[in-house]
Amino acid sequence: MHYRQLGTTGLNVSVLGFGGSPLSGAFHSTTDEEGIRAVRTALDLGINFIDTSPLYGRSEEILGRALKGVPPSRFILATKVGQYPGEPPDFSAARIIRSVNESCARLGVDYIDILQCHDIEFVELGQIVDVALPTLAKLRAAGRIGHIGITGLPLKVFPAVIRQADPGMVETILSFSHYQLNDTSLETLVPYCREKRVGIVNAAPTGMGLLTDRPPPSWHPAPPAVIAGCRKAVDFCTAQGVDIVKLAIQFSISHPGLATTVLGSASAGNVRKNVSYAEAPIEFELIAKVLEILKPIRNHNFTRGRPENQDPIVS
Repeated sequence: MHYRQLGTTGLNVSVLGFGGSPLSGAFHSTTDEEGIRAVRTALDLGINFIDTSPLYGRSEEILGRALKGVPPSRFILATKVGQYPGEPPDFSAARIIRSVNESCARLGVDYIDILQCHDIEFVELGQIVDVALPTLAKLRAAGRIGHIGITGLPLKVFPAVIRQADPGMVETILSFSHYQLNDTSLETLVPYCREKRVGIVNAAPTGMGLLTDRPPPSWHPAPPAVIAGCRKAVDFCTAQGVDIVKLAIQFSISHPGLATTVLGSASAGNVRKNVSYAEAPIEFELIAKVLEILKPIRNHNFTRGRPENQDPIVS
């Protein structure tokens, strides 16, 4: 496993990270025991970056069981605040503090390496700049958390918040579904983040299921043309006897400006495959052919959030 520095946090993160959302059955049914085996397999194979959220159902609880007895030096734990099951978005100071306490209890820790404002596109960004980030800064000063991040789907929200916040306040961003075989638009933010000394976490290199041999989940927001275009690439890889997930992982982790690429799984077997894909020689020729197949939908996107926070649609 290779590792990269995450911005200026001082954290050395595995280029392939573990995403906790599947642990509670977000993509298909699973059991706690399967999820625990997946987490421990990831750690044993050198993955040290783990990302989760209170919004992901019982993910934090299952992670807490999986991490019990594991030395904290073996993992870098990132979780989030602001989005919760069955609740409207809430980035108030009181809810953030309560959320941190709840997350620590579920995870079985008293310190969180990176605490992120989750899916900030759903609120007025002034709440993030004026309330949420200062609250996280107080938690950081008190030693409850190590570093501060923000996450979201629309790319425009990241510079919008970073330029309004105090220098050094935002240390990481987590972007998903924007650096993968069919969409590389996150690349446009790499120079900006480097200038602002912000580390980049890339998530969902398979496009939340678009680039796998399974149909994407029913809730997937991609338009039909993108789903169909990705299916052509999947079918091509299947005909070549290659798992497109291998190419998706290799493509994403090869970008030096992305510290880690987070891919979730509740299957120990899939974790082993994903790590083997990350460590195998890169299939440059096949990747080039897949990129050519995906060219008609290159950077065709989907967006969400408050109207002023949404990215322009490319189709």
